[in-house]
Amino acid sequence: MRIGITIDGGATPEQTVARAAEIEQDGFDSFWMSHIFGADALMMLALVGQRTSRIELGTAVVPVYGRHPVALAQQALTAQAASDGRLALGIGLSHQIVVENMWGLSYERPAAHMREYLSVLGPLLREGKVSFSGEVFRVNGNVQVASATPPTLLIAALAPVMLRIAGEMTDGTVTWMSGIKTIETHIAPRINRAAKAAGRPQPRVCASLPIAVTDDVARARQLAAQVFQVYGQLPNYQRVLAKQGAQGPADVAIVGNEAEAEQQLRALASAGATDFLAAILPVGDQPDASYARTMALLKGLVGKV
Repeated sequence: MRIGITIDGGATPEQTVARAAEIEQDGFDSFWMSHIFGADALMMLALVGQRTSRIELGTAVVPVYGRHPVALAQQALTAQAASDGRLALGIGLSHQIVVENMWGLSYERPAAHMREYLSVLGPLLREGKVSFSGEVFRVNGNVQVASATPPTLLIAALAPVMLRIAGEMTDGTVTWMSGIKTIETHIAPRINRAAKAAGRPQPRVCASLPIAVTDDVARARQLAAQVFQVYGQLPNYQRVLAKQGAQGPADVAIVGNEAEAEQQLRALASAGATDFLAAILPVGDQPDASYARTMALLKGLVGKV
């Protein structure tokens, strides 16, 4: 299982580039950025690509509503060229409350929307051109970005239909708040079956979860419950947490001392996760020391899980 570090978009470009360079120097496999209400992840990763040389750079994930697939293809291929072919483009549907209440767009038939979106985006990324006519998108166009190769394409997929789409049309999925049991019994089997039936290579299952290496497990889970509370209120995550038998985000976080956290990470790999995207949660009165302790464990496990 590959190990990467994921951050939000709250830092400045200078801070983000410096942090990514440190993560690459530490030997991690990948560096990921969320794309919610902060900085534009693809623009940030294009900058990061200029200061790094090896590490994979991923978005987890860019919402598709409000972004025409031609525009996203152009942006993604530019970031791909800027990073010498190291981009993993993770995209997702976001949530009904965001799409409808904040952006004023329709969230009707989201899975069908994603299938059509990929029918336009995929050919543009792979071939630089597309001719597609559907219910939502009717596109005849091309994109030409110098030195760009097709990036890895992933989608956020939790429900059965979305996992089937991911297996049939993409290189894999990026999950958030999907626990070990859910990966093993729901995520990995469904996406792997879909990919095999479509004649595609085994897909990536990039599992992102909070992690805290600590001796105070109760305090860490209490903090996780507070920090990630909103995810327990969103229907998409409520359903996937229910599959785990979890009451909320705190129950799926990777928490414990070095031995306990390593055991949980090895179980995640055995469950079918190909990548772990670590959302580090500093705990206690010395957050810098807590962060460093978690980073030390993860760094020591690169290439060994």
